[in-house]
Amino acid sequence: MAYDITSPTNERIKRLIRLREKRHRDAEGIFVVEGDRLVSRAIESGLEPLETYIDDPNSDLATTDALIVEPTVLSRASYRNQSEGVVAVFEQFPLTLDHIDLGDTPLVLAAESIEKPGNLGAMLRTADASGANGFVAVGETVDVFNPNVIRASTGALFSVPVAVCGLDDFGPWLEEHSIRLIAASPDSQNTLWDTDMKGASALLVGAEDTGLSKSATQLCDSLVAIPMFGLSDSLNTSVSLALLAYEALRQRVG
Repeated sequence: MAYDITSPTNERIKRLIRLREKRHRDAEGIFVVEGDRLVSRAIESGLEPLETYIDDPNSDLATTDALIVEPTVLSRASYRNQSEGVVAVFEQFPLTLDHIDLGDTPLVLAAESIEKPGNLGAMLRTADASGANGFVAVGETVDVFNPNVIRASTGALFSVPVAVCGLDDFGPWLEEHSIRLIAASPDSQNTLWDTDMKGASALLVGAEDTGLSKSATQLCDSLVAIPMFGLSDSLNTSVSLALLAYEALRQRVG
């Protein structure tokens, strides 16, 4: 078989390796997706790959522009050093609040100060599964295009409108669209079951270790507790958001 790329020192391969780091991705305004399922979902969502690298010319993703790469070399370029058969490069898409289509009675999921890419990916899956209008990451250091976010989201990053902003922008946007902000807080006397989420709502969780910031708490219209009956004093932040989202969904369809 004739490969287009056979050496791990090839400049394209070295560039793919550099794109593991946020600063290099942001400098070029691009991100990387790996694996047939995730690349296919990105394309199905309307994104067009700028570059495609495959190790099998019989792949469904073997377009005329795709470069055939020797399997061990493609593994070298892959984030986990284990090729999933295809690596594609896409242009970063806007992460602004105005890209969220709110509709008539919006449900928006949000999280403040997300530290772990896996948690962000899981939250995007919840947003997709619960039919939320969008997801807002509050805190501008969030790396939405991190490979672990893409993997953990199982492609939900491509189907859920995502915005990244600070509280200074989030608050006025909520007010402009008459959206109530409801946040999880262990100190609240009200449970998620006692709180009306049928109207236009944004559901917010804070960081696992510190919870909501004081500024975020002051911005909220309602604080709700998630009852816990065991020894644990906290839940994974993505689990907390999922519980809020599905209580809102239950109220809306119930």
